[in-house]
Amino acid sequence: MALKNDLMENRTDFSGKPVTNADYMTRQEQTESNARSYPRKFPFSIAKAKGSWVEDVEGNRYLDFLCGAGTLALGHNDPEINQAMIDLISSDAPLHTLDLTTPTKDTFVHTLISLLPAEMQGNVKLQFCSPSGTDAVDAAIKLCKTATGRSSVIAFSGGYHGMGHGAMSLTGNLSAKKHVHALMPEVNFFPYPYSYRCPFGLGGEAGVKACCNYFERVLKDPESGITPPAAVILEPIQGEGGVIPAPVEFLQTVRRVTKELGIPMICDEIQCGVGRSGKFFAFEYADIVPDVILVSKAIGGSQPMSVVVYNKALDKWQPGSHAGTFRGNQLAMRAGTVVMNRVSKPEFLAEVARKGEYLRTKLEELKAKVSIIGDIRGKGLMSGCEFVDPNGTPDTIGSLPAAGEIAALVQKKCFENKLIMEKGGRHGSVMRCLCALNVSDAELDTMIDIFSKVVTEVDADVKK
Repeated sequence: MALKNDLMENRTDFSGKPVTNADYMTRQEQTESNARSYPRKFPFSIAKAKGSWVEDVEGNRYLDFLCGAGTLALGHNDPEINQAMIDLISSDAPLHTLDLTTPTKDTFVHTLISLLPAEMQGNVKLQFCSPSGTDAVDAAIKLCKTATGRSSVIAFSGGYHGMGHGAMSLTGNLSAKKHVHALMPEVNFFPYPYSYRCPFGLGGEAGVKACCNYFERVLKDPESGITPPAAVILEPIQGEGGVIPAPVEFLQTVRRVTKELGIPMICDEIQCGVGRSGKFFAFEYADIVPDVILVSKAIGGSQPMSVVVYNKALDKWQPGSHAGTFRGNQLAMRAGTVVMNRVSKPEFLAEVARKGEYLRTKLEELKAKVSIIGDIRGKGLMSGCEFVDPNGTPDTIGSLPAAGEIAALVQKKCFENKLIMEKGGRHGSVMRCLCALNVSDAELDTMIDIFSKVVTEVDADVKK
């Protein structure tokens, strides 16, 4: 099928026949890897995108509450971001610079540093990595191993840190690891507070305290069997793990204990950072200062980029210790500077927090009316709705079994009703909100209307 142009303005092939989503899906299946994932959930081809909306090749419009897995902080084709990139391209400025500096890079660096906690601002270095957040994770682990001379790493159940060989070893999800053997050794997983499915079977404040006590006691136990780690890595809000915010007490405990024992603390802010939580960095809710911060996704203003921000005391590696051909993405730096300047404004972050609370209030109202929602949680515009089997047997704290098949059905019906949302969490049972941070109230209401309609219909079917 030969197309007249890439933009698909007329959406026909050379014969004049309309091009359909099915045409594209067939061609994609014939040519792309079996590892592709999103097209299996969203079987369409996107022709245009603006703000919180995308349009397929058949002219159907969808409300996008996935937004590049949280990458598009200001939605699709934000005018200011696009103009900044156009201006850069038109200026004959370099677009590819490896790790050489440029005025564009210098502005990005100092803008990012200015948004760090005050204690960090005069005491950090940045490592620009290859485009994916996975590479930032791998770089941070190499950095901490080099600086400490240690080999083991502590991660947390439910955490997601990427799909690279090293990053995947730190990820809790087992399905991704099933066919990939001999991952990075000496990774020890600790329980992460998750009140609805408490790893200690306690829930609530008691569950949080158990996680805190376990973390501290094991790391200070000379008979624990765990060697002193090179780093502790965690997400202040677990994303792929099911939108689970770390309680303030837990983050503060991890920071206190790691500082006492001289262990670098890495906060993975790749999904929950850059305003997503209602603060520029999600760890700010706990008023802590980590040793290492990982940023990617939204920090590139829609363009690929990842960065490791770390305490100067860790800067022990040698020139060339971590490299990457595309670590000098100038378009991402120019676009990312626009994002940082807008998202970091107190009034913008306050709106993110307000909209997130509004959304969760509406989801709580829906939860009270149906039997298939077990928990609503999140911070800012990072919210999760966990689906459960109402006919299942509750666990020891009264939580019903996760229902991934119900979440999958809700996702499918949402797409049929022109709403794009992604799943996550244990057994894929959590529907997640990763909309644009500048989403309008009207768009939130549209999402709530569609989602409520779908969930109510699915709930009725389950009860039959």
